[in-house]
This record gives sequence, structure tokens and C-alpha cells, in this order.
Amino acid sequence: MRPSPIPQLPPRERIIEAATALFMEQGITRVSVDAIAARAASTKMTVYRHFENKDALVLEWLGQLIESYADALDRMAAQYPDSPRQQLLGFVDFIVQDLERSGYRGCPFTNTLAEVAEDDHPVRAIIQQHKQQQFVRLTALCAAMHLNEPGHVAEELTLMMEGAQVVAQNRGIEHVGERLTAMVQRRLGS
Repeated sequence: MRPSPIPQLPPRERIIEAATALFMEQGITRVSVDAIAARAASTKMTVYRHFENKDALVLEWLGQLIESYADALDRMAAQYPDSPRQQLLGFVDFIVQDLERSGYRGCPFTNTLAEVAEDDHPVRAIIQQHKQQQFVRLTALCAAMHLNEPGHVAEELTLMMEGAQVVAQNRGIEHVGERLTAMVQRRLGS
């Protein structure tokens, strides 16, 4: 049984919410504009009135998803302004919460990249830019902690988080979130 749409939202927001739910559940290629319209309690014409095509809707979804990751880092910076270690651990917790979400299908960025074959597709560009910006922020936090070779530590942390997302998806190891947190804590030291 699919969840009922939230009709009190304006059509554009309903469409984005419907697309988000469907893309997270099924990926981008399996989801049709008709399915998005139905889930949003809207029409296909309304979807196209707000979004030129499905790619534009996918880019909007990814933009909002990217913003949520940046917001998580911003929240940690505001909450722990004098503790880059706590900021890093808070971001790891943000990742862990997603891993433990019911029906977790893996990293939405990685899943989306797997569905887009063209190297020059705008979806690839926006995801690559996001991952590079996230890496820069992690490197800055490692540098603020005065860790030796902060870029290398940021690479290790990135590989740990990305790897945890894949392992949580394939269920190769139990308690992935706990293990990721413990590994990051060990890597950052006491």
C-alpha cells in the first residue's frame, strides 16, 4: 500500500516529495513521470508545467539531497564550533542514521550514478561536485584537528563512509553503523 500524498502542499512540492520517495525506493530509471504524478495526486501535465523533463526533476531532487548533506555539516559546525572532532563524528552519525533507515537501498548518489551511463550527463556533474565539496570540508575538519596528512585522513574517512553505505545495502556485515562509528573514532584518536 503506497502512502497517501499530502494534498495540502502546493503541486510543485507534492511532485518533489513524490519523486523523492519513488527515486529512493526504486531508483530514477524505473520511475515514470506518470508514477510521480499519481503519487503526487497530480497530473502528468502538471509535472511538466513545473519541470521541463524528468532530468530536471532528478536534478532538483539531487540538489535538495545535496543541500541536506551540506546542512548536516553546517549544523555540526554551529553545534560544535570549537570541536572539529565532534563535527566529524556528528556528520558520521548523520550517515549512520541513513544506513539504519528501514528499506535502505544504498547511497542515493551512487545508485543514481549507476543508472546514468553518459559521462557528460548533468547528474554526474552535480554528484561529482557534491562529493568533491564534501571531501574539501572533511579535509578542513581534519586539518583543524591538526591531524598528520589531513587530506589522507579525509580520504580514509570518505572511503569508510562510502564503503559502509555499500555494505549496509548488500547486508554483508551486521551493525554497519556501529562499526563505522567505532572505526572513525579509532582513526581520529582519542
